[in-house]
Amino acid sequence: MTERRRPSVAVIGAGPAGLAAALAAAARGVHVLLVDSGREPGGQFYRQPAPGLGARSPRRLHHGWRAWERLRDGLAAQSAAGRLTHLVDHHVWFAGRESGGFAVRALLGAGQTESVTVRAGAVLLATGGYERVLPFPGWTLPGVVTAGGAQALLKGGLVLPGRRVVVAGTGPLLLPVATGLAAAGAEVAALVESAAPAAFLRQARTLAAEPAKLVEGAGYATRLLGRRIRPMFRHTVVAAHGERRQRLDSVTVAALDAAGRERPGTRRRLACDTLAVGHGMLPHTDLAETLGCRLTGHAVQADDEQRTTVPGVWAAGEATGIGGAGLALAEGHIAGCSLAARLRGAEPDPRAWAAADRARARLRRFFAALDEVYVPPAPRPESIPDDTVVCRCEEVTAGAVREAAGPLGAGDLRTVKLLTRAGMGWCQGRMCAPGVAAAAGCPPGPVRRPFARPVPLGVLADGDD
Repeated sequence: MTERRRPSVAVIGAGPAGLAAALAAAARGVHVLLVDSGREPGGQFYRQPAPGLGARSPRRLHHGWRAWERLRDGLAAQSAAGRLTHLVDHHVWFAGRESGGFAVRALLGAGQTESVTVRAGAVLLATGGYERVLPFPGWTLPGVVTAGGAQALLKGGLVLPGRRVVVAGTGPLLLPVATGLAAAGAEVAALVESAAPAAFLRQARTLAAEPAKLVEGAGYATRLLGRRIRPMFRHTVVAAHGERRQRLDSVTVAALDAAGRERPGTRRRLACDTLAVGHGMLPHTDLAETLGCRLTGHAVQADDEQRTTVPGVWAAGEATGIGGAGLALAEGHIAGCSLAARLRGAEPDPRAWAAADRARARLRRFFAALDEVYVPPAPRPESIPDDTVVCRCEEVTAGAVREAAGPLGAGDLRTVKLLTRAGMGWCQGRMCAPGVAAAAGCPPGPVRRPFARPVPLGVLADGDD
């Protein structure tokens, strides 16, 4: 196992929050090591096409391009000045405290068979979030992708996931995904949103306090209406279909009542070759939990300086609560200013980040209101037939989970996992936990994972501690 020189701070993640934090800290004299799994900076929001694709106008795939240019140019300048080292293709699997600081361990490259250790005096977690997808019959068919996955294919690979697409689920991500796919040449057959228009009206005053966001959303909606794509509000996908389960060819959607249940007699079938589905996002907290950081709900708890409950560890962006790129930039800047001062032994001056603080407060109120609007429908056992696969990695069906929870007496997710292997696959339960819990009839509950990603046994055997 190789070892790198100790920087002052290791920033994990090169999305909006990580980049903003790294640049703020580097500009204030802190040596920054930026550790990221991507080959290019930007994270999911600013995902860039591979250089070999020769994209002529990548900015057309993005919102907020000027902000990205400032981050990109700042990264280049700080790297050239020697104040920042950007480590690409570094997949962090563990972070822990050691004498004098922290050790961050990462697997290298596509093969991920070799690990390096990065030692730092402080750590900033900008690990982002991941999509929540609820199970339904047919959700494992080829052609069913997450909404963010469809966007990643378009931004990073310049390819469409299909020709005729249904975008479904709930959350603010659906609008830009549908708009981007349509602009790139896909036929968007429907935008299926489980939220109700009345929910927006109930939050109108709070939402109106952030006019730039409303203009952004209105722009997406106008472009969709210009293509005669009208959102199907208060609807959901109840099944995906494919002949002999070889490939998606259609989906069935249905209207929802006020309680989020399917309204009888409202089913209709839509022809498509791709379903891009997502039900919001959840924060990535594995590294934070390993370090011992306290969580509030699903998110890492952070104070006004973005400090976690563990001394020497800061967190910013989606890890502290889902709120989009603007909020991530504000939190990252505050975290970078704070840690730069404290690592020099000084008391931070909040006036140094006053503008970012105001933006953070506004955007947190805005996204708290959106959370009240975009409430994912609760997975109901009756909507998940026995033959529906609920754990994709291990191909565990809802029937097997029900057997574990019934005749075999499993009363929690851990026991269900031991009896069925549900949650033991590559995703370690991140994708399947809500569906498995719904089928078992037990609460999802917190899940503590010792590593943030699967690690080869050879790497563990070669460890020096």
